[in-house]
Amino acid sequence: MELTERQRRLRERFIEARGYWNPFWDGLLQLAPDFFEAYLAFSSVPWRGGVLEPKVKELIYVAIDASTTHLYEPGLRQHIRNALGYGATKEEVMEVLELTSVLGIHTCTMGVPVLLEELAAAGREVGPAGLTPRQQRLKDEFQAARGYWNTFWDGLLQLAPDFFEAYLAFSSVPWRGGVLEPKVKELIYVAIDASTTHLYEPGLRQHIRNALGYGATKEEVMEVLELTSVLGIHTCTMGVPVLLEELAARSVTTG
Repeated sequence: MELTERQRRLRERFIEARGYWNPFWDGLLQLAPDFFEAYLAFSSVPWRGGVLEPKVKELIYVAIDASTTHLYEPGLRQHIRNALGYGATKEEVMEVLELTSVLGIHTCTMGVPVLLEELAAAGREVGPAGLTPRQQRLKDEFQAARGYWNTFWDGLLQLAPDFFEAYLAFSSVPWRGGVLEPKVKELIYVAIDASTTHLYEPGLRQHIRNALGYGATKEEVMEVLELTSVLGIHTCTMGVPVLLEELAARSVTTG
């Protein structure tokens, strides 16, 4: 596209601040340079002297774009490319995808407590209050593998120990000799739980607590929240190309 002098300067500023350019920005820069400039300032804050290394910043973007609540392939591809460019290994990117893949368990950590409340309201038996020896063993194994326990696991362990055991094995893979430090693992969880398309407060609270326990600073956690907050711009990176296509089609049909 033909750029005005202002648009050319904005494009250069974006590349300087964010380290890349992708054609999905072209339409927004073309149609709404004021909004593009405001987004550039907004998204660049954690990149101007931030506390997380660029590779970790890009891994945060990988996690939120790969999350099952978003699945934004254009951004995922770009940010995997960026992360590799900043020195990430295939093992590190794969581990981010493994960590992000556990998001589906929130169906149970939200759903099982509701089930238990409704069973109680209906006067239905839910089983003994105490743990069986097997359930206690599974709880101990979870704490050893994942480094914490939260009461939102209690109902799942009580009602479905086989499923809990399978989830324990699944979610523990990146924690058994993984390549990312535990603090970064927990920051990945913070990002996907805080993501605008998920906003899962119980997990967010737990994983902020875990990250702080692994040595994360308030500045690092705040930076993860800043990085994650840009997710809304995908309204434009998806919507503007559609707008341009429909404008072009209308121009053709109306002559």
